[in-house]
Amino acid sequence: MFKQLKKITRALHIPTVEEREIAYLNGSVDRIDLEYRQRQIDRGLFRRDL
Repeated sequence: MFKQLKKITRALHIPTVEEREIAYLNGSVDRIDLEYRQRQIDRGLFRRDL
């Protein structure tokens, strides 16, 4: 019973802004790409809706 509820909860989970930012940074392929992505986040790429 609780396993099913846990699965449903995970399926309906909406990633937070922080989780989206971390996932975006983790997708970088090298240091230059990482620095570019950090600048994008600093400029508000993921926080436009706030």
